[in-house]
Parts: sequence; structure tokens; C-alpha cells
Amino acid sequence: MKNNLLIRGFALVAALALIGVMLAACAPAAAPAPTPTAAKPAAPGTTPAAKSTAAPSAATPAAAKPPIKIGGIFDLTGGTSDVGAPYADGVKDFVAYINEKGGVNGRKIDLIGIDYAYKIPQAEEAYNRLTTQDKVPVIMGWGTGDTEAMAPKITKDKIPFMSASYSEHLVKNVQTNPYNFMIGVTYSDQMRVALKYIKDNYKGAGNPKVAFIYNDTGFGKSPMQDGKDWAAKHGVDWVDEEIVALTALDSTSQLLNMQKKNPDFAIIQETAMATATVLKDAKKLGVKTKFIGLNWASDEKVIDLAKDAAEGYIGAIPFAFISENAPGLQEVKDFNKAKGVDWNKHNIRYVQGWISMKVMAEGLKQAGDNLTGEGIKAGLETLKNYDTGGVTAPITFSPQSHKGALKMKLYEVKGGKWVPFTDYIQAIE
Repeated sequence: MKNNLLIRGFALVAALALIGVMLAACAPAAAPAPTPTAAKPAAPGTTPAAKSTAAPSAATPAAAKPPIKIGGIFDLTGGTSDVGAPYADGVKDFVAYINEKGGVNGRKIDLIGIDYAYKIPQAEEAYNRLTTQDKVPVIMGWGTGDTEAMAPKITKDKIPFMSASYSEHLVKNVQTNPYNFMIGVTYSDQMRVALKYIKDNYKGAGNPKVAFIYNDTGFGKSPMQDGKDWAAKHGVDWVDEEIVALTALDSTSQLLNMQKKNPDFAIIQETAMATATVLKDAKKLGVKTKFIGLNWASDEKVIDLAKDAAEGYIGAIPFAFISENAPGLQEVKDFNKAKGVDWNKHNIRYVQGWISMKVMAEGLKQAGDNLTGEGIKAGLETLKNYDTGGVTAPITFSPQSHKGALKMKLYEVKGGKWVPFTDYIQAIE
């Protein structure tokens, strides 16, 4: 009995084993292991999933290169925000424009802008943050007082600093301020051009008499001494100086005081709001003095605010108005059209910001891969007769001069619009 059970058990095991072999033979063969393939690069603007911390190889695509950080110290809410905000918009929009085209040498620009509200301590705080925390190698700056205050630190830190201040003190001596650059004609040269126009066109007896209207800031006072020196040298009588605050809504007392000196001309170093106040009050008082504004006192907003009181007002202006047909303005207009924005809503301050950032981008391009402060400075100093398409006179930087453009035009308000009445003029000492 036991033997029969053992035989039947062995038979059952054998049968099960045979069935297992037959099933295995009928099953499909296992798929071979996949062959490793090269990882696809991340699409532009996406974060790659790879966890490797190895440095990128020379074959890394341009879109994967790290961005170039650029600092921006802007006045969006302070005393010069009437011109500072549109200037900052121009800087930002040029950055967007060039980034859409692939950036500079294949690297996008990361603009880190800070509003310092036209206060020197806040400008210094912004500078410190940008240079120590954000590690920017270059800064687009703004005002005269703050840029002059920070100039020694800018030199020490080797930070190329392109200011919207055109104070001659910043670029008069490249050995003293080797990292300060500007593209606009200096305030002092603007003053000299205005004074020469006065000297050449005065038809009265004796010397022409000139007054100076300014705000009590580094910006306002910047060209005053150079103007007085030029006037004394060339037979122009400097007879009065009046302070009008940047945000003034009334200048009656200053104009009444100025009238006592009976100047033939008054040169204005203000921004749009104060300038419009002066022109409106002068018309109301029947002042016969001819007014000439330097760069920041001469824009479309002055006409908007002063209306018919601006008629006949003269501007010493280094930049083209956006309404003009300069070839270099076409990219500005096309960019805005593509964004669904009416370019007519922008003014000359927007153009200034755009072209300032464009010149800096060209300096970055010339610097190549050497994006240190020293490398960018050297890149900017290669620019010779850089053509802005008629937005400014040609711009030249060199190790000996960081003045940029040396020529400008005179404009006059006619029929509610700015109209040029000279070709490019260069100041004489």
C-alpha cells in the first residue's frame, strides 16, 4: 500500500514539472534591456531634470548659459520720477527686446531694478545690495548727487556705472572716475551750447544778460560754475540765479525776483514739472525773458503741462524724440507695436533709457566672456563712433574719455511740438 502511494506521488510531481516546462516554452521571450541614449537638452526657459552638478561642457547650448546680471538704480517715486519712470521703462523694454533676440552673446540679461526715490542714502543701500548680494558686474544708474557720492566706491569695486546724470564732474577725469560712463552730452556742454546760441543771436546793445533757474540738488547745480566761467570768458553777463524745487507748483516769487535783473534769457536746469510751472507763471506774469531748457527740462511732458505757455521755448537736447524718423527709432516702434502698445504714448525719456541700455549691451558684447568689471569697461572702451541710427550723435568711449556723445541739437516748441532748428552742435570751451 505504501509503495503504491509513493509511486503515485512521484508520478504527480513529474506531471506537474512537465506542465511547468511546457508553459515556460509557450511564454513570450523577455524584452532585451534598453540601450542608453544621450539625454535631450532642456527646452529654453525650462529647468532640466538632470541632478548632475558637473560643470557644463563646451557643447552646452547657448540658451542654457547663465544670464548676465545687471543692476538698475532708478527713481520711480521720488523728486525726478516724472522723467525717471519713463527712463526706467525704456531700459527694461530694451532688455526684453534683446532677450527676445537671444540676449548678448547667447546670454539673456537679468535686470535687477531698485527704486531709490531720489534719495542718496537709499541709492547707497541699493548699490550695496546689488554688488554684495546680487553680485552684479555692472549698474545702470540715475541721479547726479547719488552717482557723485558713490563714485569713489564704484572705482574701488570696479563696477562699470552708466548714469543718467550727465554731470561733467563724473567724466572730466577718467583717472579719478575710471568706471563712470555716460552717453549724453554733459550738462556743462549743454550749458555752453545754450550760452553760445545766446551770444550769437542776441541783437541788443551791450552783452546779453542771462539768469539761471535750477533746483537745489547736485543735478541742479552741476553746470552752474562752468556756465558762469564760459559767460565771463565770452562776454555774456550772468545776472541772476533762482532756485525752484523739482516738484514746485508755483514760481511766482522767483520770477518776480528775476525780473528785477531784467535778463534777456534764462537757462533752466529742472525736470518737466518745475519747468512747466516756470513757463506757465512767466506767461501769467508777462515775463519777456526767453527761456532755454537743458536736457531734462525739455520734453513732451513740458508741453503737455504748460500747453501754450511752452510755445517758443528752446531746448538743448542730445536725443531724438520718439516722433522723429531717425532710423534708430524703428526698433523701438516695432517692439511696441508687437506688444500691442502705441509707441506714441512714450516720450524722449523712454528713448533715453532704451538707447542707454543698448549702448551698455554693446559694451557687454565687446567684452565677450570676460564679464568682470574690468572686462566690461574694456569692452565699452572699444566703442568708436558707435552709430545709434540718429538717436544721438555718434558715441565714442576710450581709455582717455568716457563722455560718449559730444554733439547735440537745439529744438524749439512750434505749434505744440518740438522742432529742431540746428544740426548737431559741439560745445566750445
